[in-house]
Amino acid sequence: MELAGKVALVTGAGSGIGKAAALRLAKEGARVGALSDTESEVQQTAKEIKQSGGEAIGLTADVGNAQAMQKAVEVLVATYLRLDIAIANAGIGGIMAPIDEIEPEEWDATINTNLRGSYLTLRYAVPHLKQAGAGAIVLVSSINGTRSFSDPGATAYACSKAAQLAMAQMAARELAKHRIRVNVICPGSIATSIEDNTFSRHADRADIRVEYPEGQIPLTGNQPGTADDVAELILFLVSDRARHITGTPVWIDGAQSLMVG
Repeated sequence: MELAGKVALVTGAGSGIGKAAALRLAKEGARVGALSDTESEVQQTAKEIKQSGGEAIGLTADVGNAQAMQKAVEVLVATYLRLDIAIANAGIGGIMAPIDEIEPEEWDATINTNLRGSYLTLRYAVPHLKQAGAGAIVLVSSINGTRSFSDPGATAYACSKAAQLAMAQMAARELAKHRIRVNVICPGSIATSIEDNTFSRHADRADIRVEYPEGQIPLTGNQPGTADDVAELILFLVSDRARHITGTPVWIDGAQSLMVG
């Protein structure tokens, strides 16, 4: 129970990495605010945590909406009286298309969720972490835009993920004096439902055909990682075991990004 007494906010907690992280942090004793824009999903996450003996509340908000995020954080802090951990995980795949075919509103939709959503998570969580006297933040980025640039048409997504890394490293320097650590994880292929909010249009026009005879994920024989794998990394980074780690990107991809960079 290494997170006993801690309160954690996890965005995108209705499924995939976010849900796995919420369940894992709760298992270690954290009281969890599980946030998503889909109420039924986060209420299910909160229910599963409670059924396992943990404490959680479901919070419904669009991470790109400032007022909704401010209110959600206020509800969480009013419920548990503190905030120690923030996991900025919510994200979409968005549009996959050649740069000259991405519509401005499609670009904005990806940036709004992936980058603005991360900013708003920090914007409203950090004051409470400062008040707690210390804290830990993890941003969930991707190998795309940080070490891999091979997915055709993924410009909007890759830019949002590259900016998350810059945000984490800037914030790590800024918040160190408050004993708040900020790290970023960069998953490769993980078995989640992100395909449900990823849309492709003529992405093949931006592709360059390359063959990788050994497969794209050498460590696992081309099998994707799991959300639980990522949740374990998140747990480590927010725990005292990582007390001297901040401003650090960690790639969790089975060497995938080393093959397709």
